[in-house]
Amino acid sequence: MHRYRSHTCAQLRKTDVGQTVRLSGWVHRVRDHGGLLFIDLRDHYGLTQIVADPDSPCFKTAEKVRGEWVIRVDGEVKARTAETTNSNLPTGEIEIFAKEMEVLSASKELPLPVFGEQEYPEDIRLKYRFLDLRRDTLHKNIMQRTRIIAEMRKRMTESAFTEFSTPILTASSPEGARDFLVPSRIHPGTFYALPQAPQQYKQLIMVSGFDRYFQIAPCFRDEDPRADRLPGEFYQLDLEMSFVEQEDILSTMEPVMRGVFETFAEGKPVTDVFPRIKYDDAIRKYGSDKPDLRNPIEMQAVSEHFAGSGFKVFAGILANDPKAEVWAIPAKTGGSRAFCDRMNSWAQGEGQPGLGYIFWRKEGDKIEGAGPIAKNIGEERTEAIRQQLGLEDGDAAFFVAGNPAKFYKFAGDARTRAGEELNLVDRDRFALCWIIDFPFFEWNEDEKKIDFAHNPFSMPQGGIEALENQDPLSIKAYQYDMVCNGFEIASGGIRNHLPETMVKAFEMVGLSRDTVEERFGGLYRAFQYGAPPHGGMAAGIDRVVMLLCGAKNLREITMFPMNQQAYDLLMGAPSEATPQQLRELELRTTPKKD
Repeated sequence: MHRYRSHTCAQLRKTDVGQTVRLSGWVHRVRDHGGLLFIDLRDHYGLTQIVADPDSPCFKTAEKVRGEWVIRVDGEVKARTAETTNSNLPTGEIEIFAKEMEVLSASKELPLPVFGEQEYPEDIRLKYRFLDLRRDTLHKNIMQRTRIIAEMRKRMTESAFTEFSTPILTASSPEGARDFLVPSRIHPGTFYALPQAPQQYKQLIMVSGFDRYFQIAPCFRDEDPRADRLPGEFYQLDLEMSFVEQEDILSTMEPVMRGVFETFAEGKPVTDVFPRIKYDDAIRKYGSDKPDLRNPIEMQAVSEHFAGSGFKVFAGILANDPKAEVWAIPAKTGGSRAFCDRMNSWAQGEGQPGLGYIFWRKEGDKIEGAGPIAKNIGEERTEAIRQQLGLEDGDAAFFVAGNPAKFYKFAGDARTRAGEELNLVDRDRFALCWIIDFPFFEWNEDEKKIDFAHNPFSMPQGGIEALENQDPLSIKAYQYDMVCNGFEIASGGIRNHLPETMVKAFEMVGLSRDTVEERFGGLYRAFQYGAPPHGGMAAGIDRVVMLLCGAKNLREITMFPMNQQAYDLLMGAPSEATPQQLRELELRTTPKKD
């Protein structure tokens, strides 16, 4: 028999009754039933119940073991009685009567419980992550992550993509965040950068004549903490394709991603055909470029009903600002004063003066609007708003006014709040869509200049002619995001593969031709020697796994994450370098500022 086990703790069944077996694992729980000891033994695969009575030769050893000790058990497989069968366990019809027991490793008192799923302080969980990972839900999430990644690889290979690895030590690249820099010992005073994404390399792979590339790529960004991204590093399904237009990439990747979701959705519906929503439409309907389509609320412009009306606040805003609009947020079933007042109080808590509303109720045979706005604009305008929004008795609408560029985010938050408060959101499905036609440039208010709105390597719609002749802020890009349940899970674009178009785009944000050649020399040179039209995207693996596992936090699907202050509490990173390490790198540190 093997030194440690003949079976795993999930293998044995009723058909194995009578066999002598050997198991090894962790003591999950010990129960003393009046001298009869029951030990739940756990390994990576599952649980098996061990029984030791006073007549067993290993009873004294069994009395000593405690939770999370590692033991080896030899014993006979016996059937449980009908009353003691545990239908929740695959091994619930049998138990092992212990004949021999060996303690392989004892455990100190635990700093956090492994048995059960109690909430525990995050700093303790991360410092003792090796214990935290033994907990059932987290352990299953990590295994599900590996299966999801394997499914992605399988589907990409079936779609004629080839996996290539790109360098980790590379040059700085403008991906929208700070680089992690790595000092070079061989070339003192110079630095490598960890890749924010394999962007330039995957484009170079296309220029090199390979056709369809993908990679499960580690990416590194020195960003401030964000709720939807782990600090430091993350993984993405990175891909690129040659001789393609935008539609080719969308039609290729939609079935791949839909298939991944369907495989792990556990019966929840997955969007069959992803809607393609223009960025401008997404902002106007949902107040976000990553809308949660499980929420049925769609905002509408209702300016015409307020222009010149008796509601002087909105009428004045519309009269004094040509860019001003009034948007309505229809709220089915929200037609009570109590709910409308709660929404108004929430808006004030968000720093807004309030949130105007109308709610409708049936008075005799008529549906009438109520609330201060309804009184001020009159019955005819109130009814016109109801008809436009398709609202009925018991419904409400909330209103925001001003320049949409300044209020759309708040309006989107109000839409989300109303949908959640009224339980309109269908939480038991995966609603996916594409957001397309992103702006190529945006206005940088801090530096008073235009800047890239998304990926600087994307192709502007209209090419160099658009760059030369259009208002920069009106130019759209061949860029697109995939969104699921309010999360951006992928982003991509058709690349700007023409050197003169590339230079012109960078010149418009203030970078000279010389700077472009210096900072992106490899890519710029490659484009001089016959670059195919190409494009691609990258899907955020961490977010996809989080959605499919039903987790609320990215740390619940990551094996060894940092905390939100970018500290690795388990390994003690970042840490100070030794004087010898600094001398070898010809570096010195400056004193910390108080």
